[in-house]
Amino acid sequence: MIIKVLGTGCKKCQKTEENAREAVKALGIDATIEKVEDVQGIMSYGVMATPALVIDEQVKVKGKVPTVEEIKAML
Repeated sequence: MIIKVLGTGCKKCQKTEENAREAVKALGIDATIEKVEDVQGIMSYGVMATPALVIDEQVKVKGKVPTVEEIKAML
């Protein structure tokens, strides 16, 4: 499973990455978490509002920080 956090590095983007890592750890699943900070890379997903969360190439959240529980439900 590949999880991507899309964002330019703001506090909300950092919190999204932190929550994703915590959710993966809590569930004990094997996942790679990547950060996409390049604007072109972010726009390639059709995302105009960050932070955004992409799981296995599907945009699941955009424009808000998902909670650990929300991310666990998506996984």
